[in-house]
Amino acid sequence: MVNASESRGGLDERAVLLAAGLADLAVSTLGSGLGLVRGLLRRSDTAEMAAAAERDLEARGRLVLDRYASPPPAHLEVLARHVLARRVGDGG
Repeated sequence: MVNASESRGGLDERAVLLAAGLADLAVSTLGSGLGLVRGLLRRSDTAEMAAAAERDLEARGRLVLDRYASPPPAHLEVLARHVLARRVGDGG
């Protein structure tokens, strides 16, 4: 916790330490990722894995397009359904 009586140099030092920590985390994550990629490239079933990943990406793309590209229901149609539901609920 930062005290109000802490000097400006202390806050600057904390900022530098936080930035250095974030940079170290990024470098170690990148290193781990590269190691993982190297391991995947050494596998004998790389072509099959790539084909499966491509199929998965296509399926995800279809889902996204279906979700966002389909037109919303017509406004008047929605209102008409509400009116019919009220009439049925009111008995008339």
